[in-house]
Amino acid sequence: MNSQPEVTADPEIIAHRGGLWPDMSENTLDAFRAAAAMGVHWMETDVHVSADGVLFAAHDSDLQRIAGRADSIVELTAAELDDVELIAGGRLPRLETLLGELPGVEWNIDVKAAHSIGPMIRFVHNHDAADRIRLASFDSATLRRLRAALPGVRTSTGRAETALFALGRLPGLPAHGAAPLAPEVDALQVPERFKGLPVVTADFVDRAHRSGLLVHVWTVNEAESMRSLLELGVDGIVTDRVEMGLEVLARTRRSGE
Repeated sequence: MNSQPEVTADPEIIAHRGGLWPDMSENTLDAFRAAAAMGVHWMETDVHVSADGVLFAAHDSDLQRIAGRADSIVELTAAELDDVELIAGGRLPRLETLLGELPGVEWNIDVKAAHSIGPMIRFVHNHDAADRIRLASFDSATLRRLRAALPGVRTSTGRAETALFALGRLPGLPAHGAAPLAPEVDALQVPERFKGLPVVTADFVDRAHRSGLLVHVWTVNEAESMRSLLELGVDGIVTDRVEMGLEVLARTRRSGE
């Protein structure tokens, strides 16, 4: 948590939606299994809720891109969603299934819509999942609601919170930025650049670590970018290219020995 002393952590590869694999759809049990078989411990996924309150791993709110259907996930029951065949193969997994099938994995879960907040809270309580997850959202208000209902559960920062942290580079402000962060925040999850401007700099990483925060960068699919970020000291690379990421990480570790 950000109230702790300076953080130190071994950098890791985080499988974005399970990673991209031949003949597999993103955000499917098969994709997450493939990443886990490579040794990945943290998976990134997104959740949307069905009409009857069941959380599914899916990035989009509808099925058009992944299944060629215009239906919104929230309009279909869990049983109906279980039967949807994805264009690239596989089916949407229930979040409960993912945690049950991959007990050694931890999950970075992006709560995409306001109507998924309540089901996410109930899921954490009902499945005793607090120690295996980190909750994320671009929306800082969503994260505040999740933290209030789930005190102690790890979260990343939303866009507004990240922007306030970034202001810590200015003279006279503390390392954690223009406002203190909630104790549940353990990670800044950011793009390498935003609107052409660098986000992840040596100062940003240093201030994060001095504030007790990890730095995870998304979504990085080029080997050279991965190397540069690891040299800056980031703690996690979120990537679709899991095998590449693991290879770059292994080489970086060997060169640092």
